[in-house]
Amino acid sequence: MRPLLPTLCGALAATVLAAAPAQAAPAPLPAQPSAPPAVSSTTRSSVSSTARSTPSATPSATPSAAPSIASSIASSIASSIASSTVSAAGAAKAAAVPGGQPYASYWYPNTILDWDPATDPDARFNRSRVPLRPRVSDPALKANTNARAGEGRVASLVSFAPTSGNPSQGSLDAGYYAFTYWQYVDTLVFWGGSAGEGLILAPNATVIDAAHRNGVKVYGTVFFPPTAYGGQIGWVRDFVKKTGSAYPVADKLAQAAQYYGFDGWFINQETAGGDAALATELRSFMKYARARGPVEFMWYDAMTESGSISWQDALTSANDAFLSDPARVTDSMFLNFGWGAGGLSSSRALARSLGRSEHELYAGIDTEANGYNTGVSWNSVFPAGQPHVTSLGIYRPEWTWKSSSGPADFRVRDSRFWVGANADPSDTSTSSAWKGLAAYIAESTPVTAKPFVTGFNTGHGDFYNVGGVRVRDGGWNNLSVQDVPPTYRWVVSSGGSRLTPSIDYGDAYEGGSSLRLTGRLDAANTVRLYETRLPVAAGTKLSVVVKTPAAGPTRLKAAVAFTDAPTSFTTLDLGATGGTGWERTTLDLSAYAGKTIAQLGLRAEGSADSYDIRVGQLAVYDGAVDAVAAPTGVTVLGAADVSATRKSLRLSWTGAGQVHHYDVYRRDPDGGRTYLGATPNDAYFVPRLDRVGAETTTTIEVEAVGAEYGRSAPAATTVSWSGTPPTGSNLALDRPATASGQCNADEGPAKAVNGSVRGGTGDKWCTTTAAKWMEVDLGSARQITRFAVSHAQAGGESASWNTRDFTIQVRSAAGDPWTTAVAVTGNTAAVTDHPVSVTARHVRLVVTTPTQNSDPAARIYEFEAWGT
Repeated sequence: MRPLLPTLCGALAATVLAAAPAQAAPAPLPAQPSAPPAVSSTTRSSVSSTARSTPSATPSATPSAAPSIASSIASSIASSIASSTVSAAGAAKAAAVPGGQPYASYWYPNTILDWDPATDPDARFNRSRVPLRPRVSDPALKANTNARAGEGRVASLVSFAPTSGNPSQGSLDAGYYAFTYWQYVDTLVFWGGSAGEGLILAPNATVIDAAHRNGVKVYGTVFFPPTAYGGQIGWVRDFVKKTGSAYPVADKLAQAAQYYGFDGWFINQETAGGDAALATELRSFMKYARARGPVEFMWYDAMTESGSISWQDALTSANDAFLSDPARVTDSMFLNFGWGAGGLSSSRALARSLGRSEHELYAGIDTEANGYNTGVSWNSVFPAGQPHVTSLGIYRPEWTWKSSSGPADFRVRDSRFWVGANADPSDTSTSSAWKGLAAYIAESTPVTAKPFVTGFNTGHGDFYNVGGVRVRDGGWNNLSVQDVPPTYRWVVSSGGSRLTPSIDYGDAYEGGSSLRLTGRLDAANTVRLYETRLPVAAGTKLSVVVKTPAAGPTRLKAAVAFTDAPTSFTTLDLGATGGTGWERTTLDLSAYAGKTIAQLGLRAEGSADSYDIRVGQLAVYDGAVDAVAAPTGVTVLGAADVSATRKSLRLSWTGAGQVHHYDVYRRDPDGGRTYLGATPNDAYFVPRLDRVGAETTTTIEVEAVGAEYGRSAPAATTVSWSGTPPTGSNLALDRPATASGQCNADEGPAKAVNGSVRGGTGDKWCTTTAAKWMEVDLGSARQITRFAVSHAQAGGESASWNTRDFTIQVRSAAGDPWTTAVAVTGNTAAVTDHPVSVTARHVRLVVTTPTQNSDPAARIYEFEAWGT
């Protein structure tokens, strides 16, 4: 089998594979994209004293020259993958700006030695404040009768973004892999690492927060690529270099895990040229680090005990010392993709002989290219009616996002991937070989302690609500505020027509989504939502917030099952609504004191041809909602002027004890507030603060939100504006935009009118079409006084990708001919400003020469049309 080439762009996987050299070795795990050829090592070394510094990337031991296959392939298709490749120089530029975008940390073995969270300006923004929650799985409550609890586990290896392009705290973009099927996953590996950016990637705060809230461990990645793709054995030797009896890099890995709050590291060593002594050092390194921890390790089946790279597709005598030698070396092993029934069976026997569980072995499947169309020998790992042979490791399940046409399509694909074609984990029957993970793995739940509050917020959306009030419009993603998703997606029992539950992105009580029940109601419908383990005390309450299209009976009851009869529901009526807004009903559970809640759900009863109800919050807590102390000492750590009317900010404050998160607002001139974001941390990056009118200062407020969703008084600071703001407003902001094409689903023309240039290097319109244009409809003919265009460098990418030649055209009606208002040749600037005096409804940017070199991709971070 031939090895998979670096994943330079999901859409080009077939192109990349076609260029791969044939080899006899089994397929290794694919690499992450390396930095674009246009970025020189000299440029990358310009950063100092941050996690992004690469001057010491070259191994201290001088290895033989690596083959240039990967670099030649990257050069030949770099233009097509521009949208998926992040410049290390761009990340360096962002880190150097006091108020710029912070990113997840990445290093080489030598550069991590210089890392100190006290001097890394991004470090505090990458800290998770959510501890790993315990979780349980009751076999009696599993959705699917064929699934098994407490046996095989699932590890999910996910690339959320290229190595150097993972924003620390989300971004202003709803287009994100907002994963919500945590109940089937035990460990998430934050996948990344490349020869051109950094080999060691720590997870960002948002992913750790969401995973831990669901009881799922998170690992960072250490990737030593094959020599054909830039790997150098000197890097491996630097990794295990000792100082006395210590392994300094191991100390740093343990420090990073403890400081950032994640759980361990996935070690993927695929660089040839090692020997038995190096393999022994790697084992000693991991044992040393585990003792220094707590920090865990998962080893990838590539390097053997002899030091050679030879994928075993099993636990064998050639690699078992990386599990135990006989002392415990690692916590688990990811077996390469070529396994079969016999190999897994022998692996189980060998693991047991070493005193290890077969469930510490993860049989790998590669879903990056084909998702749920991937061929898997399911019966070899999860035989029907028998104990699981091993656990399962899923490489790149974010195929569901990468292959989708947009958020709605992603959610359909993700549901099919995890719970099957019927969107019902209790019924995974299908003619497809892929039945969904719910067919094999019983659900687990982290809902084991009070208070429990959910607003069914999935961590991304197109607006943000607080208490049912719209406080922000526009796309966003922030997994730190994702609620624990329902355990059962979806299990509905009915004697008649079944209602359809869904996560609705059109309205919300908290966040950007809510639960919605729709359909014909002609019989009782019981909707199972959460498996729980919640003790009921004398003061325990159950609160439900709902919204109906019209005032009147909700026809809805809360459904509660207790551990003494976990499948039998007691119902409590939610009564009627008095209007069409969000309304809360609080139910007293004191009659059930001493019992433990095993399930939470809803039951709809009565009749309605078109039943429709939204549930905005479900909460179980004791007594009155707790008061929350306000934070103090809100400080602006740094500000970056994006334009005369826009800044990005880095904020910090002193926390107020145990909170769920902090909401950050700006106070508007009219006395209202606009939501800027949220974090459980005591530091937050505000990607976009807009100046309102001619204001000279803006008040920033930080409000603590408790675990029961009580809110503190706000703490405040101010931000100053300088200069005279331009007259008028940006008429193109958030207006409908079309284009000649786009590099991938994430980088359409809407990104160029979203008001942001600091949402990461995907926050742009990108195209490689022969004709390159994007058009914005302003809604009506408007007086335009100037255009502004933010090019590649403005978003943190190489200056060599700034647009060289372009025109801006206008017309008043769709049938009118285009008139050129601006013509530019020879531009090199990151941002260009173009005074005009025109009247138009439609404006169009036409790119004729997209870059300063031969790269054919146009990259536009913002296209603004100012006027009245």
